[in-house]
Amino acid sequence: MKFSNSYINLGSDFFQAELPEKVSKPKLLLFNKALAKQLDMTAQLTTDDELLADFFTGNQILPGAQPIALAYAGHQFGGFNPQLGDGRAVLLGEVIDANGQRQDIQLKGSGRTPFSRQGDGKCAIGPALREYIMSEAMQALGVPTSRCLAVAATGDTVYRETIKPGAVVTRVAESHIRVGTFQYFAARGNTQALKQLTQYAIARHFPEITIDVENRPLEFLKAVIAKQIKLIVSWMRVGFIHGVMNTDNNSISGETIDFGPCAMMGTYHPGTVFSSIDTQGRYAFANQPHIAQWNMARLAECLLPLIDEDSDKALALVEPIIIKFSADFDNAYFTMLANKLGFTDLDLIGKESIEQLLSLMQDLELDHTITFANLTLSLTSPDHAEQLKAHLGNWYESWRLALNQNNISDAQAQKLMAQNNPVVIPRNHHVEAILAHCEATLDMSLANEFLQVLRAPYQVLANTQKYQDASADNDQGYRTFCGT
Repeated sequence: MKFSNSYINLGSDFFQAELPEKVSKPKLLLFNKALAKQLDMTAQLTTDDELLADFFTGNQILPGAQPIALAYAGHQFGGFNPQLGDGRAVLLGEVIDANGQRQDIQLKGSGRTPFSRQGDGKCAIGPALREYIMSEAMQALGVPTSRCLAVAATGDTVYRETIKPGAVVTRVAESHIRVGTFQYFAARGNTQALKQLTQYAIARHFPEITIDVENRPLEFLKAVIAKQIKLIVSWMRVGFIHGVMNTDNNSISGETIDFGPCAMMGTYHPGTVFSSIDTQGRYAFANQPHIAQWNMARLAECLLPLIDEDSDKALALVEPIIIKFSADFDNAYFTMLANKLGFTDLDLIGKESIEQLLSLMQDLELDHTITFANLTLSLTSPDHAEQLKAHLGNWYESWRLALNQNNISDAQAQKLMAQNNPVVIPRNHHVEAILAHCEATLDMSLANEFLQVLRAPYQVLANTQKYQDASADNDQGYRTFCGT
């Protein structure tokens, strides 16, 4: 793994140098060989579990790494905190992967940092494994996401509701620059650092915004918004609920990041919430696009002094862009749903028909993933077709008629639908059962079986059926926790 560190060159305002804490008994639990290959890790390193455990708990520092804890602020459930930062993570540095993409390598759960406040900086095995499993599932589902390279047990205990075994998870992301990173400097009136951060973010993530582009900060805002829309549409396509869309968890690279209280929607309902700390439903399934727009407005506020020295002129340039988010998202969202129903163009089916289906799914308490998977199968399976006619009535007939009227064959529709409708997702009850087993035994065999299925979510493998079932109680009373 060859480090090529650049963020550290921004200067000490952006981070605190910090080494990971030593652990007592490092043990490698999961290692992502495919990702290691992409990161160009050497064969010697990838075959030595003891060495990997040392490196990915922080007991040894990888050659070329320069560990730092990043500074950022954030709105948490709408309330602003001007100083958050990496309280339980250190960025080891950056590598250039096999695709020429710069990637951050971060240890999460590696101990206290200057940003820890009252926290212990540790992570339990359960949340570490959740991030690994969920991020791998999202990657395979085609959702932009950070990934995990390794999970290693520390041999130390972590105190939460009960005593838990500790772990460190190694996260890989295109960067860890957040909306909250911009807020950190905006809150301090540090316009020079904001300018420096924006130029760095453009060079790293949006090189198409070349030096000769007029008003680069404004174009940067547009580019970040476009990635956020793509991200949230991807979440909605597979029924993902992030659970804590604070601005400090909002990556400007457009990746899913921080998998603490995340969950998957089973029974379709736009108000679905599983996070134990989201008592008001701020981050409910259907609220995610609205929160993304709100977060982008917070980023826009930070960029105002860079967009124009005259604040009124800057605001006049920014407001239409933020307002346009709604229409752009709406178009992308309904086009995605049209694809899930076999139409390449939204106009071929129309929003009204899609909304009718969603209303039926809500009223009938139908499972989100199973319903769309069965619609896909119904094009070639008479049994599935009859079942859906019974559930969806006239809507099903009108959908088949719309395909026929637009000269879309069953084979064409099914091909498109099969690309957009997974047959399996990381269902909450299976995730929890596997996490409990792994935490109690440190045996990863079930996790590896589950991961094999989740890495092929559009195929039916030997064990796929084992993980397709909806929860017996439709996730009633299910709650997720942030793990800090």
